[in-house]
Amino acid sequence: MLSRIASVAAACVALFAAAESLRQAADMRGIAMGTAVNARLFSEPAYAATLIREFNQIQPENGMKMARTHPDKDRFDFSEGDAIVAFAAKNGVKVRGHTLVWHEGIPAWLAKGTWKPEELRAILNGHVRAEVAHFAGKVYAWDVVNEAIDKDGSMRQDLWNGKPGTGAPGTYGYIEEAFRTAHAADPQAVLFYNDYDSEVANAKSDAIYAMARELLAHGVPIGGVGFQCHLSDASVSREAMSANFRRFADLGLQVQITELDVRLPVNASGVATISELKQEGTIYFEVASACVATPRCSAIQTWGFTDRHSWIPHSKPGFGAGLPFDANYRPKAAFTGLMDALTMKQ
Repeated sequence: MLSRIASVAAACVALFAAAESLRQAADMRGIAMGTAVNARLFSEPAYAATLIREFNQIQPENGMKMARTHPDKDRFDFSEGDAIVAFAAKNGVKVRGHTLVWHEGIPAWLAKGTWKPEELRAILNGHVRAEVAHFAGKVYAWDVVNEAIDKDGSMRQDLWNGKPGTGAPGTYGYIEEAFRTAHAADPQAVLFYNDYDSEVANAKSDAIYAMARELLAHGVPIGGVGFQCHLSDASVSREAMSANFRRFADLGLQVQITELDVRLPVNASGVATISELKQEGTIYFEVASACVATPRCSAIQTWGFTDRHSWIPHSKPGFGAGLPFDANYRPKAAFTGLMDALTMKQ
């Protein structure tokens, strides 16, 4: 019996070792290996080829945010999301939706308007209902609410929760309503809360945990929590991340890494040092292996996949080189870190 178990284990190790892409390794592991995408780049041959080869899940970087999908009060535009869904269907990958409710990424008509709470409440729930219903059966999971908690663990004061706010009752009123509305529009979709700076135990992740526990106690159909993991070149602890992920998994929630990248200091040409790139590979391994080691951690997703098309240099001057493939689509140490985590023996 022991020899049979050893033979099976050896066969599994050999199978993982044979994986030639992140997608193959993730499929063997039974996990989603995803990335954020822009539909306009599908026509770039190297972009599309790398995307199809390496990933079994895609998510729009901006194409399903409210500013894009609800450009006028009485008009929706789902064309960019439709293009992403069509690309995914053609290439056998699944789609994760992002994001229904956020304090940023809102259309000008909404940001510049003067609203009563009951009007905002109707706008918010109407938007969630329309978008989820449009993509029902095509998008398997949604970031329903994004970044609603501040670093100190307090609720963010914004359009939805500040003045005027939606007037929905309770500490998490508008959040509860958004989840219930999304579930009614597509009962099969897995619904997530998503946030940054929360991958380890701290004031923010403690507040997210308390919120998730209360939402579950109220029967709110929350199915998971997304941890963005926009990181720097500082060391991260797999053990600390795993311990934090596990407490959410113990609530019965899925855990997903949703927006992983590691910004590095770069020179004027956008090039990082060899030692920084090596450190980046170690960080990718630590983060991905924390997911692999955590029950109910169902996806590892990067925020883009090539340094040719990354938000980092534009938003963080002096930094870049944050993704698994360089600007010429060559795999970096970050790619190796992901592959090693997906194929390691547990």
